[in-house]
Amino acid sequence: MHHNGTFLLKETRQQYYPIHSLFSSLSQNTIIFYQKYSHAISPKIMSPHLRLPTTLLLLTLLFSSPSVHFPAKANTLTLPKFQEAPSFRNGAECPKTNTDPSSHTIHISMTLDATYLRGSVAGVLSVLKHATCPENIVFHFLAAHRRSELQHTILATFPYLKFRIYHFDTNLVNNKISSSIRRALDQPLNYARIYLAELLPTTVKRIIYFDSDLIVVDDIEKLWNINLNSRVLGAPEYCHANFTNYFTTRFWQNPVFAGTFRSRKACYFNTGVMVIDLVKWRREKYTEKLENWMRIQKRYRIYELGSLPPFLLVFAGNVEGVEHRWNQHGLGGDNLQGLCRDLHPGSVSLLHWSGKGKPWLRLDSKKACPLDGLWAPYDLYKHESLYSDS
Repeated sequence: MHHNGTFLLKETRQQYYPIHSLFSSLSQNTIIFYQKYSHAISPKIMSPHLRLPTTLLLLTLLFSSPSVHFPAKANTLTLPKFQEAPSFRNGAECPKTNTDPSSHTIHISMTLDATYLRGSVAGVLSVLKHATCPENIVFHFLAAHRRSELQHTILATFPYLKFRIYHFDTNLVNNKISSSIRRALDQPLNYARIYLAELLPTTVKRIIYFDSDLIVVDDIEKLWNINLNSRVLGAPEYCHANFTNYFTTRFWQNPVFAGTFRSRKACYFNTGVMVIDLVKWRREKYTEKLENWMRIQKRYRIYELGSLPPFLLVFAGNVEGVEHRWNQHGLGGDNLQGLCRDLHPGSVSLLHWSGKGKPWLRLDSKKACPLDGLWAPYDLYKHESLYSDS
C-alpha cells in the first residue's frame, strides 16, 4: 500500500552521496539536532558510509518539508453529516410493545463505521419508511471505534429511533483474518456478525442482520415473521450458483475438507441478509464453529472471500430458505470491477449493492448505474455544495 509522503531510498554498498548537497537543504536547527542525537537515531546495523546520509534524509523530511504528510487513519476521518429523518409512527393496528416487548419488538443489527455510515443511514431510513409499525423496531448497531460520535450522529439523524451501539473488539478477529480478493472484505468489522450472540443481551432471541449497502422497500415485519422451523439461520438460497468457486483447489483436493458438504445439499447464500435464532446459536455454539474454520483458513488457505466462506462451511445445506425478493443482491457488481447489473427476475423487497460498486460513490462521481437511482431517495447525506454557508 502506498501513502502520500512515503519515500523509498534505494541504496547500494558502492553508492556515495554528495554530503555537502544534503547539508545545503537542511536548516540550522536540523544540523544541531543531528549533532546531538545522531547516535540515537542512526540504524546500528546500517553500513557506516550509509548511516549519515540516510539519517540526514530522514531529518530533512521531518524539519524541512512541511508539505510531507501521511493520510489519517480511518477512525480519525470526519464523520459525514446527515439531514434529520422524518419521524415515523405506528399505525392504529400495531401492538403495544410496553405490555410484552419480547413478542412484538423487531430486532435488527447493522454495523457502523465512517466508511459505510452513509449506507447504514440509508438502510435504517428505508426500514422505517416501509414498516407498518416502525416504533416497534429496535436497532442494534455494532461499532469498533468512535461509539460516542456515532451515537451523536444517529441521535441527530433519527431522534425517535430506538437503538443501542455495542462495542466490537477487533482483537477477537485480528489474528484470525486472512487477506481476500478485496481489501474491504478484510476489515475486522466485517466479521462482527459472527459474534452477534455474544454481543447482544440474552433477552434478544431473534435478530435480522443487514449489511450497510442495502435498502428495504417492503414491510420488515414480513421478513421478521418467517418460520425458521428447526433451523438456526434463514436467508435466500441460490442453488444454481457454482458452489465450487467459493473455495480453493486445496480445499477440494483435501478429502477431509471437501467431505464437509458430503451429507448436505449445500447452496450459496449471501450473509448480508440473515434471520438468526440467537437462542439456538448460543446453545449450539456456532460462534466457535465459525472461528474454527477461520483458524483452518489461516493455516491452509482454503478460500478467498472474507467472512462469507465460514458461514457456508457451517450452515450451507442447513439454511431455512427465504424468498429471493428479500435479497436482490449483486447490484454493486463483482468484487473486482463493480460493473452495473440488472435485477434478478421476480418481485423485490430488498435491494442489495453487494460487490465493489456502492451507490453513494457512483452517484457522487457522476458514474451511477441505472439502479443506483433507487437508492438515492434514502440518502440523507448533507452535500457540502447544498449546505455550505460560504
